[in-house]
Amino acid sequence: MSVDLDKITRQFLLGEEKLPDDVFTFIQGLNDVLNNFAPRTMAEKRRINVAKKQLKEIKHHARKMYNKITLLEEKLNVLEENLQEGN
Repeated sequence: MSVDLDKITRQFLLGEEKLPDDVFTFIQGLNDVLNNFAPRTMAEKRRINVAKKQLKEIKHHARKMYNKITLLEEKLNVLEENLQEGN
């Protein structure tokens, strides 16, 4: 098995080897879009404000889910270790 260092270097330099985006990256992108949007009417301004509040709630719930997932993964690891020790 040979390693193609040229290919690995090319992917790195061209940014082809990107890490997958997480939900917080998407939330930040939407937040940036909303902050850079210039409303022309009061109705648009209200809609943007509602969208910002909803995005804030989404971020809050996403963080809670992320914390829960992390906790559950830790519990799973402990259970798997206990199972392996029992064998």
